[in-house]
Amino acid sequence: MVLLIFALGALLGMLIGGAARIRYVRHEMAADISPQLRRMQTQLDNLEAALNLAVMSRYAELSSLTVAAPAAPAPRTHDNR
Repeated sequence: MVLLIFALGALLGMLIGGAARIRYVRHEMAADISPQLRRMQTQLDNLEAALNLAVMSRYAELSSLTVAAPAAPAPRTHDNR
């Protein structure tokens, strides 16, 4: 009976220890990747700002060009012979 209680305690200890270890490893992985994610987000924000600037500059350039009015077609002459 004592051996059964000892085995049950050992299994329970291993289960709790494994759960604590998994929680610790998850926490450390999240803490380790967080600075990389922030750096990537900053790079994406910079890229988005640069693309917006390029698109808006191009749009302003195209808007500033004067569009020539289309030439009026020559009047038709009807020859009723």
